[in-house]
Amino acid sequence: MWSGGLREIGGALKTHLVRHFSRKCAPNLRKINPRVAPQEATSIAESIYQLIKQHGPLTVPNTWNQVQESGISGLSSKTHMKLMLKWMRGRKMLKLLCHQIGNNKKFMHITLPEDPDNIQSNTITEPKIQRKKKPSVKKQKVTKKSR
Repeated sequence: MWSGGLREIGGALKTHLVRHFSRKCAPNLRKINPRVAPQEATSIAESIYQLIKQHGPLTVPNTWNQVQESGISGLSSKTHMKLMLKWMRGRKMLKLLCHQIGNNKKFMHITLPEDPDNIQSNTITEPKIQRKKKPSVKKQKVTKKSR
């Protein structure tokens, strides 16, 4: 009687421990140091936010090209821009999307919508791929001839 109950408790404990230790801890994005003064970090973040909002979803290299073209001051390198993007994600200003195209993944930054009703306007829609349809083969009914 007790041995069956202990097995069930041991099994439940084992599955609980396995599930607990197999999870990764979520990174605490709020504690990222932007390497500049807080006022300067907010001004850089606002200009990057406006840039991403204007040009739509951008990958990191495309964001760096746009930052260089627009002449945002305060960013010293591409690594510093990546830290700022991570800091902005921690502050819930940006969202990182992953689109898998075949074997390749594409990570894009988008701005979070101001209205919860307007969620679909900022998301990326993937183009629909038209595939050739296979010609359908109709099966004919086989009937028995009566003698």
